[in-house]
Amino acid sequence: MSEQPDTTVVPTPAHEPPYYAVVFTSVRRDDDEPGAYERTAARLSRLVRQIPGFLGEDFAHSPGPGGLAVSVAYFRHLAGLERWRDHPEHLDAKQHGRDRWYERYTIHIARVEHSHAFARAA
Repeated sequence: MSEQPDTTVVPTPAHEPPYYAVVFTSVRRDDDEPGAYERTAARLSRLVRQIPGFLGEDFAHSPGPGGLAVSVAYFRHLAGLERWRDHPEHLDAKQHGRDRWYERYTIHIARVEHSHAFARAA
């Protein structure tokens, strides 16, 4: 019997409000740099975890050019969110995204007033 990798998807846990959610929705262009976007996204995902007040992130996408991607990052306070917004590597990636990777994107920042979770018992 072959072992299958664990592909369980687990959303970011509910946190005690209030906190902030940054919702980034994007539509990608055709990538002329195979793998560059994915490498950059992985690097940024590691970096954001070092920001004080970062609580977690969720991501979902439709693969390929023209597909919709939704990324939600959660921060305990605005100071952490602003620190991430101004991080030099994040700023470089945003500029590169506007220049090369995105057809369009939208950013929404919201204060979370209520949060709860559900998980079916195993």
